Amino acid sequence: MTTTTLAVLVPLLPFLGAVAGLLLGRAAPGFVRPLAVLPTLAALALACTVAADQGGGRAVEAHTELTPTGSVPIELALYIDGFAALVAVLVAFVAACVQIYSTGYLRDDPRYPSYTALVSLFTSAMLLVVYSGDLIVLLVGWEVMGICSYFLVGHYWETPEARAASIKAFLVTKLGDVPFLIGLFALATDAGSFRITTVLGTVAQGGLHHPTLVGLLLLCGVAGKSAQFPLHTWLPDAMAGPTPVSALIHAATMVAAGVYFVARLLPVFEAGAAVMVVLAVMGAVTMVGSALAALAQDDIKRVLAYSTIGQLGYMTGALAVGDRGAAVFHLLSHGAFKALLFLAAGVIIHAAGTNSLAVMSRTSGLRDRVPDAYWTMTVALLALAAIPPFSGFFSKESVLGAAEHAATGHAEHAPGSAGWIVLVAGLATALLTAAYATRLWLLAFRGRGAAAADHGRQPLSMTVILWVLAVPSLAFGGFAYRSLPGWFDGRALTPTLTTSVLGTGLALVGGLATYGAWQRT
Repeated sequence: MTTTTLAVLVPLLPFLGAVAGLLLGRAAPGFVRPLAVLPTLAALALACTVAADQGGGRAVEAHTELTPTGSVPIELALYIDGFAALVAVLVAFVAACVQIYSTGYLRDDPRYPSYTALVSLFTSAMLLVVYSGDLIVLLVGWEVMGICSYFLVGHYWETPEARAASIKAFLVTKLGDVPFLIGLFALATDAGSFRITTVLGTVAQGGLHHPTLVGLLLLCGVAGKSAQFPLHTWLPDAMAGPTPVSALIHAATMVAAGVYFVARLLPVFEAGAAVMVVLAVMGAVTMVGSALAALAQDDIKRVLAYSTIGQLGYMTGALAVGDRGAAVFHLLSHGAFKALLFLAAGVIIHAAGTNSLAVMSRTSGLRDRVPDAYWTMTVALLALAAIPPFSGFFSKESVLGAAEHAATGHAEHAPGSAGWIVLVAGLATALLTAAYATRLWLLAFRGRGAAAADHGRQPLSMTVILWVLAVPSLAFGGFAYRSLPGWFDGRALTPTLTTSVLGTGLALVGGLATYGAWQRT
């Protein structure tokens, strides 16, 4: 098969798995789990094959006109460059881990067939966004993800929290999607096409009539989808859904779509200097605000939700200083350790019988009851706090290095003010991130009091996945910062000495200060 044919199958297989799962869920329940896991694993294998064939070289392109419109044509188009190839591998990898984990986590849930079909459809929609070379086809995947999130967040619809969270997630993201849609049509009108390559060619020739307005309209949709200030409020509430859904949304789909969209169309945003400053301010406020909010949370999943918002702020900050390589590097690194954090949290919640960190802090022995979750979550929290040599250190420091580069006037398309905004906010967030990561670890695993109640052992399918995700959380960063530049724009991702010392030093201060405060209580 050609690379193009394989690429078409990547989003198609999970879609077919979703359809088959819905049709056979009641008639042949024995097929539900294979239909959940196997198409996603096959999509992962094909995505890896496509990435190997693409190899960071010339983009894979194919297109055919979908239907004559009488004006701007809509095309079924593929555009797979190094960014798209690697993000697709991330999406399929996390989705496969979530599907396998869910076979144990939701083994007694009567709505498991519909749940797993929606997860497969969610995966297919995100893969369509990643591989699409046409903005309208991308929009289809973008909107399907919104619909899937509504149903998945509201999976436990008997509870008022889940119903309210699903409605809020849908409405807040749609609030951003209205100006986003207007921006897409304005962009296509100026370019005469929805094809991404044509749009980028028009931008390069200075053909956009109102670049600042178009950029700001598109940012509204990005802020909603990627939970950036001021449209971030839906994401913490979305924790009312099943924990594997949280892992999928936070690590590889939905919130990653906004960051990926800006990375794919970065020249459009760079065409308006004001847009880059707005993007920097949005990322900075999101970073610092979410980190402060995480310090005040009692629910373990809400702490992780606010951490996701903050890490997305780092990615937004990297884009604001014109370095999409650093942004996508952090997207890939974050995807592995954030999926691990949520899935490990699911094991901890199952063992403790509660989401409350306050309750966990009043019990002892939890770390001995769930040693797999204890060790793997420790790895993931160290990656989140950007402690070397864990993966988060390399990717987060590449963001701070890009911000320093822009702040000192060496970035071609980013204002120096954007660089300073991102750099200062990023360093402050490094301290706060280590503080709330240490607090979570202490409250969950170093509780004082009666022994934790025994709620039974976790299925093997849940614990094995934790170790699978621990490998990239530990080793991905050191490998990737050397090899990824060839897949992206060729710009170095090596952390700079200044930001590495400052970022790591502040992280250590935040972690040690939190530990000291805990010791004194």
